[in-house]
Amino acid sequence: MTEKRRLKRKQLIYYLSVFDTDNNERIGQLVNITTEGIMLTSEDPVKLNTVFQLRMVLPETIKGQEQIIFEAKSMWCRRGINPDFYDIGFQLVDVSPENAKIIESLIFDFSFQS
Repeated sequence: MTEKRRLKRKQLIYYLSVFDTDNNERIGQLVNITTEGIMLTSEDPVKLNTVFQLRMVLPETIKGQEQIIFEAKSMWCRRGINPDFYDIGFQLVDVSPENAKIIESLIFDFSFQS
């Protein structure tokens, strides 16, 4: 598979839950993040090329927010290292300037620095 990612993925020191806002069900757990996309691990696969409205609970209040709501398009989905789970790649869609600042703070303040 050809690498199309422009930014280096960052793993956070917290496992953050991500929910589908349409049904309020947990879609998965954040594995890594950039300002352009996220990777989740999930017990269930998702339909590809679908735009989801997602909600991510933040580890603490960031820029006055305890969670962020954003749209993300499912780009790929495959079995993870543990075959009981799926790894899912999402591309963030039309990120608001406010959410971009929250994501940047999240990456800066809560990622493993390398």
